[in-house]
Amino acid sequence: MPPLDGVGARQRRVIGPQPGPQETFLNCDADIAIFGGSAGSGKSYALLLEAMRYPQRVPGFDSVMFRRNTTDLRRPGGLWSESEKLFYHAKGIPVNHRLEWRWPAKGVVKLSHLEYDSTVFDWHGSQIGCICFDELTTFTKAQFFYLLSRNRTATNIRPYIRASCNADAGSWVADLIEWWIDPISGYPVEERSGVVRYFVRGADDALVWFDSKREAMRATGQSAHTIKSLTFIAAKLTDNPALMKNDPGYLGNLMMLPAVERERLLNGNWKIRPSAGLYFNRGWCQVVDICPMITDVGRGWDLAATVATSLNDPDWTASTKIGRTINGQYVVLDCTTFRGTPADVERQVLNLSSQDGPGAKIGLPQDPGQAGKAQIAAFVRMLAGYMVEWSPETGDKITRFAPFSAQAEAGNVLVLRGTWNERWFQMLEGFPELPHDDDVDATSRAFNLVAAGDVSIWARMAG
Repeated sequence: MPPLDGVGARQRRVIGPQPGPQETFLNCDADIAIFGGSAGSGKSYALLLEAMRYPQRVPGFDSVMFRRNTTDLRRPGGLWSESEKLFYHAKGIPVNHRLEWRWPAKGVVKLSHLEYDSTVFDWHGSQIGCICFDELTTFTKAQFFYLLSRNRTATNIRPYIRASCNADAGSWVADLIEWWIDPISGYPVEERSGVVRYFVRGADDALVWFDSKREAMRATGQSAHTIKSLTFIAAKLTDNPALMKNDPGYLGNLMMLPAVERERLLNGNWKIRPSAGLYFNRGWCQVVDICPMITDVGRGWDLAATVATSLNDPDWTASTKIGRTINGQYVVLDCTTFRGTPADVERQVLNLSSQDGPGAKIGLPQDPGQAGKAQIAAFVRMLAGYMVEWSPETGDKITRFAPFSAQAEAGNVLVLRGTWNERWFQMLEGFPELPHDDDVDATSRAFNLVAAGDVSIWARMAG
């Protein structure tokens, strides 16, 4: 219910897009419109506005908003919670267990997922007037084009598709919108943003593009109804003044990202890819001869147990020791790597833990399955009296390394001078292109141990 003002009259709540790219997106008449490229540009809000445009006033016109999985729909700040902030004021009625919003005698907005490629077949026979993909780059190309066949309606409103996304050079979406992107810089071409182009499916199954529907009809002999139109509308954080006003620190959060993610999420770069030197540069770190006063110490491990021979090139067992200073900087104190048998690994873990002392936290990776549980149980018994933290590796290696990378680029990482320095620098500078990333994984785990800062949360006394 809208709030009341001081004299009891209802305040008028205006629901609409912000001037700029959001407004362009809502006014677009293309069959397919893709919006965004940068984080914080108001993508999801614009998509919610579009999804309810016709269901709230046209009987029989339904919209479906897709995320890749249900967790994304229900998480704090996800589509469902954001829809609650908006659809109530448009007199929508929520059906929570079905993730639906209904307008009596009118239409429905449903929030749903496409967890697997085959999930699209659950929509066989459906008629969906407006299909919305939130974060299109997380869906597969097959899912997107299959659902084009479900984009239909019995009303007199022409069906259409809308999508939001962040920039991702490795996705199929980057190929789909390449005409709107500068091939050298990777940034959207400003004068092409919002320009509508037309395509058909060619004989070799590739998309054939045209600048106008008339041109497409002449070249292909197809009727106007079989030719699809598409546009990409670029938007950045600065195009969302509402967010910048309500959360002025969000810009700083994006600026703290490592180079690749900062280019993608802040600047909307569609060409930037992970490569050696982008996630770490030794020039970001100061090498010191004396360790400053530290308040927290942790050693992270990446475990391997294969002996090297002339016929193989196995992973290394690596451990990195990091301390946190009283002023919030981080000091890399040691990096040790070796190859050996499982027994060698156990001895080295115990030896270095003894050298570090009981005040240093120990971070171990847990392999999946029963064997991983048994290995951790053995380490915990062996390390009785030490503070041990263990967890499975989750997310990709780049994501796990990103927090340390950001601190290093910001000048917050010191390195204690030692014979191990050169190898450690080389391994981190070569990530993710070198064949081995054991030093990187160990460093990520050590950093996450000490960055948490609270021993009671991040460490458990073994035994």
